[in-house]
Amino acid sequence: MRGIRWLLLVAIAAIVAVVALKYLAQKRKLAGDTPLPPAALSADLSASSVGWQYRDKDLATGRVRSDIQAESMQQVKDASRVDLKKVVMKIYSKDAKTFDLVKSAAATFDTTARSLFSQGEVEITLNLPVDGPPPAAPTIIRTSGVTCDSNTGRADTDQPSSFTFEKGDGKATGATYDPTTHELQMKHDVEVHWNPPTPGAKPMKIEGYSLYYHETLGEIWLKPWGRLTRENMVVDGEEIVVKMQDRVIRNVTALRAHGRDDYPNRKIVYAAEELSMDFDDSGVARKIDGSKNAVLTSTTDTAETNVTANHVDLNFDADGKDAVLSHVNANGNAVVTSKPLPAPGHPLSETHVLRSETLEMKMRPGGKEMESVITKAPGKLEFLPNQPVQHHRVLDGRDFVIAYGAGNRIENFRATGVKTVTDPTAEEKKRNRAQSLTSSRDLEAKFDPKTSKLATMQQSGDFVYEEGDRHARAAKASMDADQNVILLDAAARMWDATGSTAADHIHLDQRTGDFTAEGNVNSSRLPDKEQNKDSKKNAEMLSGDDPLQATARKMESRDRNRRIHYEGGVNMWQGANRIQADVIDRDREKRSLVADGKVITNLWEEPKDEQKKKASTPVLTEVHAGHLVYTDENRLANYSGGVQLTRPGLQVKGRTLRAFLSESGAESRLEKAYVDGGAEIFSTGKDRTRTGTGESAEYTTADQKVILKGTWVKMVEKLFNRPQPNTTEGKELTYFANDDRLLVTSPGEKPGNSLINRKKGK
Repeated sequence: MRGIRWLLLVAIAAIVAVVALKYLAQKRKLAGDTPLPPAALSADLSASSVGWQYRDKDLATGRVRSDIQAESMQQVKDASRVDLKKVVMKIYSKDAKTFDLVKSAAATFDTTARSLFSQGEVEITLNLPVDGPPPAAPTIIRTSGVTCDSNTGRADTDQPSSFTFEKGDGKATGATYDPTTHELQMKHDVEVHWNPPTPGAKPMKIEGYSLYYHETLGEIWLKPWGRLTRENMVVDGEEIVVKMQDRVIRNVTALRAHGRDDYPNRKIVYAAEELSMDFDDSGVARKIDGSKNAVLTSTTDTAETNVTANHVDLNFDADGKDAVLSHVNANGNAVVTSKPLPAPGHPLSETHVLRSETLEMKMRPGGKEMESVITKAPGKLEFLPNQPVQHHRVLDGRDFVIAYGAGNRIENFRATGVKTVTDPTAEEKKRNRAQSLTSSRDLEAKFDPKTSKLATMQQSGDFVYEEGDRHARAAKASMDADQNVILLDAAARMWDATGSTAADHIHLDQRTGDFTAEGNVNSSRLPDKEQNKDSKKNAEMLSGDDPLQATARKMESRDRNRRIHYEGGVNMWQGANRIQADVIDRDREKRSLVADGKVITNLWEEPKDEQKKKASTPVLTEVHAGHLVYTDENRLANYSGGVQLTRPGLQVKGRTLRAFLSESGAESRLEKAYVDGGAEIFSTGKDRTRTGTGESAEYTTADQKVILKGTWVKMVEKLFNRPQPNTTEGKELTYFANDDRLLVTSPGEKPGNSLINRKKGK
C-alpha cells in the first residue's frame, strides 16, 4: 500500500511557489537567450511561457527534490493565480533511486494561498526506479479535483478516486493525504480488491464507509463500519482495523462484528462485541477470536450447533487453498447447543445443551461436523425432548468429554462427580411417575449412532438413586434408556415406603417400578398399613408389627411390591416367626403365600396378657413340607409333599396338612390342623411316649386334642420304666395331650381293644 503516497501533490505546491518568486529572473534569462522578441502578452496576463520546466534542489545538500515540466504556463494580471498546462512532476525519494510521477492536464497555483488545484484528472504513478524498468507493476492512482497545500503538503479531493497496485485495485469517493503523518483517508464508498501474494490465493474485498491508511503503522481503519469478503467468507463490523506486514494482511479487528462462512452442506455464522481475525500468507483466516457476547453457529444437513460465551476462539486448519474450522475454545458462561434438524428416515432426537465456564470443541476432518467437546470446569448437560416419548434430563458434573459421530450426533460422553435429574414424560405423569435423581463419582453414556437417542448410561462410585419415595444405592449402576431399566451392581440396595432390598445385583424397571434382585438378597418389608386398620384382616401367616424380613439368592418384585417372588435358599421371618423354602411367592393383593421345596415354617405363640406372658414359655409350631399354599381369606395353610408338624411334646406326620391360623389377637397362631395320608402322631410326656398311626388326623390347639381316623388306627404307648409297650387300636382314637388321656371309638362290627402290659406282681 506504499503506493498510496500518490497524494504527495504537495510537491507541486512547493515548486510552483518557487516559480512565482523567481518568475521575473527566469523571464529575463529567457529574453536574453531568445533571438526574437516574444509575442505581446494578452491584456489579462502578466506572464506566459511555453515548454516550461523547473528543478527544485535542497540548497544545503544539493539533492534534487523534484522536477516539474509544463507545456505552458500563464499568470493572470493583477491576480495571484498561475495556470499550468500538461503538467508532469517527478518527486524523488531521499536516496534518489526512485520517484513518484504525477501527471495532470491542467493545474492552477494560488500564490497567495500557496495551494495548487487540479480540476481535471490527476494520475500518480508511485515508486518508479530512476534507472531501468520497474521490477513489478507500479501503483497508479487516478482522481480529480485535487487541492494541495504547499505549506503542509496536504492533498485533498472530494471526487471519485480509483487506483491500481501490484496486488489489486480499489476506489472511493473523496480522499485526503498528509505526507507529514503518512496518513491517507478515503472519505466515502470505499472498495478495495486485495490479492494475496501467494500464487493462486483467493482475493479479498474490503469495503467501508470510510478508510484510513496509516502507512507507518501498516494499518487500515474502516469507520464507522466495514466489510471483508473472501469468496464464501463475509465479515461485517464497526471500527474495523486491518493490520498488514510485507503487503500481507495479518490481522483484522472489529467491534460489534458478525461473519459467516458458507460452503456446500455446511454454514458457519459468528458474532461478537469484539472480533479479531488472523490471516496467513494466502489471505485465509486461521484464527478468529470473539469477546463479549460471542456466538458461533454451525449448520449442517442434520444438525445446528450453537456456541455462546464471553470469549470464543475459532481455529482453522489449512485445506488446500481454503481453511476449515478445526477447534473452538469457549470461556466464560460457555454454552453449546446441538439441535437436530428434520431428516427423512431419522426421528428427531433430543436437543443437547452443554454449559460450562470453559469448554473446548474439536471438529471432525473437513470442519463440517463436531468430533468432541470437553469441559475444563464444572458443567451441565441438558437433554431437551423433541418428541413426547423423550425425557427431559439434566446432568451436572465435571470433566465432560462428549464424542460425536456423523451428522453431529452424540456417540458417547463421560463425566465425573455427576448428578442427574430426569423428568417423567406427560404419559408417565398420568401414571404418577415422579422425577428421578441420581449421583455418582463417574458416568459414561452411549447413544444410538443413527438417532443420537440415549442408549445406555453407566454410573460408578457411590451411586445413589431417588424417585419419589423410592431410593437406591450401589457401587455402580447402568441404565438401558430404550428399555428404561437400571441395573445396580455391587452392594446394591433399594428402599421405599414399603421396605428395602439389598443384593449383589438389582434390576429395576423404571416404567413399572418392578425389580429383580440377585445374589445375597436381603429384603425387609413393612407391615401393610391398610391391613392394620382392621385387626381381623391382619392374620397373614407371618403378621405383626415387626418388618417382614427375607433372605434368598433371588427376589422379584412386581406391582410395587404387591407380588414378590423369592427363590434359592429362601428364609423369611417376622419377629420370631419364620418360613424357609427353595421358593416363596407372596401376593399382597390376593393375600396369599406359596412356598415350594424343603418348606419349613416356625410359628411362635404366647399369651397376649403381659402378666401371663411373663409366667409362660413361648410355644413353637414347626412344620416341614414339600409345598405350602397359604390364603388369608380363610386363614388356611395347605402343606403337601410329605408333612411333619412339631409342637412341644407332639409330632404329627402325613402326606398333606391343612392348618387353620387364628385371627389376629389370639394367643395361639395355630387354631387347628388336619393331616391326610398316612397320618402318624408321636407325643412325649414326663414318663412315656405315644405313637399313633392312621389315615388322617385332626389337631386342635385349644384343648391339645389329637384325633386319629382311618379304617383301623393304632396308638402305641411306651412307658420309660416298662420294657413292653401298651397298644390301643380302633376305628378312631382321641388323644388329649394336656392330661395324657386316650379315648377309643370303634363303632360297627369290630370293637376296639387295648393291650396293657403291667409290671410283674401288679
